[in-house]
Amino acid sequence: MKLLKTVFLLTLVTMLASFTTQPPKGYKVGDIVADFSLKNVDGKMVSLADYKQARGFIVIFTCNMCPYSVANEDRIIALDKKFKKKGYPVIAINPNDPAVTPGDSFEGMQKRAKEKGFTFPYLFDEKQEVYPEYGATKTPHVYILNKRNDKLIVEYIGAIDDSSLDEKKVKVPFVENAISSIMKGEKPAKTYTRAIGCSIKTKK
Repeated sequence: MKLLKTVFLLTLVTMLASFTTQPPKGYKVGDIVADFSLKNVDGKMVSLADYKQARGFIVIFTCNMCPYSVANEDRIIALDKKFKKKGYPVIAINPNDPAVTPGDSFEGMQKRAKEKGFTFPYLFDEKQEVYPEYGATKTPHVYILNKRNDKLIVEYIGAIDDSSLDEKKVKVPFVENAISSIMKGEKPAKTYTRAIGCSIKTKK
């Protein structure tokens, strides 16, 4: 009888948990993403649909002030240089609220893009509507999108590589490996890794 009561209680707890646990928010690997329109540092509005010849995208949520983002800037530039000509350009998005981190203002973005010579769009998620759709939580946070049947599908989510701060210690270049597999028509060996960086700054 005691065993039956224990089983009943465990079953009840499991059922209640299934009702109260909220599912993770944001895109998952395999999801179709919606397009967006955000202001670039040159003042022009940019959408993924503008890239008619793109085979996909490396969407990276990043910012000016986070030391992890700063440590990855040269790697982001290198990714764009290597894969843009192969159909997978970088699209960088700043999701932070400048009221919380003033250095992440649009003017700060313009200054940083000029200083570093960004070769890719650096977009401002001013209304903080795009990053929640993706489910981004850190800067940097990467989403590799691949075009299939005119739909953009999430193929990878996570970190750029396995060394968040020191480029010299990189052993596994997650994003490079994933795109190389995608271009061969294969599924990446790793489709998800843990993004390491600063939390996205919001007043909400």
